[in-house]
Amino acid sequence: MVDRDKSGETTKDFSVDVPMETPGFFLKGSAHLNWGMKNRLSRIFNPKTGKAVMLAFDHGYIMGPTSGLERIDLSIPPLLPYTDCLMCARGTLRSCIQPEIDKPLVMRCSTGATILKDLSDEVIGVTVQDAIAMNASAVTTQAYIGGEHEKETLANLARLINEGNLYGMPTLGVTAVGRELVRDSRYLGLASRVVAELGVHFVKTYYCEPGFDEVVAGCPVPIVIAGGKKMPELDALTMAYKAIDQGALGVDMGRNIFLAEDPVAMIQAVRTVVHDGEKPDKAYDLYQTLKK
Repeated sequence: MVDRDKSGETTKDFSVDVPMETPGFFLKGSAHLNWGMKNRLSRIFNPKTGKAVMLAFDHGYIMGPTSGLERIDLSIPPLLPYTDCLMCARGTLRSCIQPEIDKPLVMRCSTGATILKDLSDEVIGVTVQDAIAMNASAVTTQAYIGGEHEKETLANLARLINEGNLYGMPTLGVTAVGRELVRDSRYLGLASRVVAELGVHFVKTYYCEPGFDEVVAGCPVPIVIAGGKKMPELDALTMAYKAIDQGALGVDMGRNIFLAEDPVAMIQAVRTVVHDGEKPDKAYDLYQTLKK
């Protein structure tokens, strides 16, 4: 018998206390992928903890020299020893990051829009073949579920998935949220599930309260959270802790790291939350200690 709430709508059971089984491989929803896919994903996600700290600095492809990324060659290299994975565009990678760095890369493949116009009006500008030539471990673009260009952005994502499947290249699906949409569990759960059903291998979405555990439970592949706008360091660490505690398998932070008062201390504090399960106050104490 179907359960219904007082309004008569069908209630949903996400069984958030029952983890999804991952037979044969450590990463959620990845057991049946081929060897190349698993190998690349195990570079992004630490096999010992099953989690990832991603460093996002792809903002310039739509925002130009945004605060904190005016000189990527100066701001990003000090952070590289402490991140598990880079997320950036090919131009900054090629020009600002030394090729001796042994870090996996999630390649930003979308283009066609800037902050001067509609951000959702994008196309694919970087092929999977070019991402392979630059030794990427995954490719990514975003889908604007519910936005004006929903169909086009889903088509962009499907193109990357289809091409990537030919070469064992995972795809990260980013759930972009336009100004007119609400970042609640109902919307984020819908958007995350849609891109997962399309075939992405992991999802980047926003943390929300309440109901983030249901967003995670309803998504059959790993979720990493976006850092979003700059917030006080303790608040950012608290958000990361809550997300991991409710089932996220990583964070993809940018501004909350490179705009921190001490970015190197901040990324180390984030690592303790993600990989060690450190509580926010303890992680913040570490940040303060390292900052001094």
